Amino acid sequence: MEAVFDTTLGPFIGLTLVIFGGCSFLAGQAVAEGWRPAWMAVAAGFGVALFDRFLHWGLFSGHLWSLQGYVLDGLILSAYALLGHRLTLAAKMVRQYPWLYEAAGPLAWRERAPE
Repeated sequence: MEAVFDTTLGPFIGLTLVIFGGCSFLAGQAVAEGWRPAWMAVAAGFGVALFDRFLHWGLFSGHLWSLQGYVLDGLILSAYALLGHRLTLAAKMVRQYPWLYEAAGPLAWRERAPE
């Protein structure tokens, strides 16, 4: 397990999934609030992964320059950022254009049927 995450399971769950996962989710929301495209949320997720790798190294003796650890963290944190981006964008579309769109679940919207 340590070979895949490049650290033990506890710090991976605590830092990557909980703390930096929340940071990535908020970064995705911020990207969506500015009407920016989804690729920027992915870039934000990989940016947050840099800080995640640094804290794994500084606090838990992980490997700072682990490409496998960085890519894995970046993919996971980008998924959090994309989720935050899509949730915010869907809510924003329905809230700002209620005459055009209606909610089609928490992650989607659809055109409102003509009345």
